[in-house]
Amino acid sequence: MEYDIKDISLGAEGKRLIEWAARDMPVLSQIRERFAREQPFKGKKIGACLHVTVETANLVIALKAGGAEVVLCASNPLSSQDEAAAGLVGEYGIPVFAISGEDRDTFFKHITAVVAIKPDITMDDGADLVTTIHKDHTGLLQTVLGGTEETTTGVIRLRAMARDGALKMPLVAVNDAKTKNLFDNRYGTGQSTLEAIIRATDMLVAGRTFVIAGYGWCGKGLAMRARGMGANIIVCEVDAIKALEAAMDGFRVLPMAEACEQGDLFCTVTGDINVIRGEHFKKMKDGAFVCNAGHFDVEVSITDLEKLGGKPVRVRDNVDQYTVGGKKIYLLAEGRLVNLAAAEGHPASVMDMSFSTQALACEWLAKQPKRLAPAVYDVPEDIENTVAKLKLASMGIEIDELTAEQKKYLSSWQEGT
Repeated sequence: MEYDIKDISLGAEGKRLIEWAARDMPVLSQIRERFAREQPFKGKKIGACLHVTVETANLVIALKAGGAEVVLCASNPLSSQDEAAAGLVGEYGIPVFAISGEDRDTFFKHITAVVAIKPDITMDDGADLVTTIHKDHTGLLQTVLGGTEETTTGVIRLRAMARDGALKMPLVAVNDAKTKNLFDNRYGTGQSTLEAIIRATDMLVAGRTFVIAGYGWCGKGLAMRARGMGANIIVCEVDAIKALEAAMDGFRVLPMAEACEQGDLFCTVTGDINVIRGEHFKKMKDGAFVCNAGHFDVEVSITDLEKLGGKPVRVRDNVDQYTVGGKKIYLLAEGRLVNLAAAEGHPASVMDMSFSTQALACEWLAKQPKRLAPAVYDVPEDIENTVAKLKLASMGIEIDELTAEQKKYLSSWQEGT
């Protein structure tokens, strides 16, 4: 078995951590048990480009239990947990190509290693695997059944490819499922991003002016959690509806050109490029902290920061100090996804829903009677309902059911006032 990880001797520790995460992923555990009985992926190869964490480990273990040949690589150079990678290789026999802190060349070499198995199904978190296949391995586009996409940034890329007529395979937008974005993006990002900031800086959040760029589900979750810790929140937005929503949620809404002068802490969660750039760095307070919780390291312009502040000085793990016009600005996690680079990412209990949705979306692709047309597909509603009901049951929560009379009323138009 070929693989490329930091240290295989970490395998036993990785297995312990994978099992610890599994105890908080009851829905995925049930799906894994069914997969083991039914073997929906027998004879199929699945290539995954995801954050290599202990939660992801439980997902790929479930896929292997379902009969798949699975190979995993990292979707972010700083998000890999080396123990999880070693556990998958040494304890579960699943090839992994991921090393925490790997350079750009190694990152893409690892993606190529996944492509080399000629996957029947792909799994992405950021669309790097799919775009690599479209650019450099077009022959696979004739045989691949389809793939899934886990994150907002990746879905944006795939929809852009579809609009341009460049998309040549069917992809399921797992990120857009309610069982993913309402929980993973909101509660997962909110908690894990704050945890990462606190781990990296030892900062007291209470009383700080916290500027959050982007008020999608990730931004909403981060604003909600930061307010709960006593921060004064400023939201920056380009979408009028989301800006209005932030204002009515009780947050100040300002353009970044104004917010940059007031913030003590900045976090981008937009999926777009150069949200914080040179003109903003020049106006920031002495001692401002800047980080990113979007998928790619493009939201904070590190190029502009280096032009203004020269080479950084590493003052703490995951904290680089730049001097801009005599003022110190601190960049966390090199501008990469801070909640995974400086902490452990989302808690297992919220990833239970995301990865259960992901696993069932792969099964849906594998069971299609014929290959779907190239397009971006929503997760089927019955999959979302299944995941939600299983999660409620695991929490010991019961809900009401409509009576026959109520169903008839909701489906008719004759009755009214």
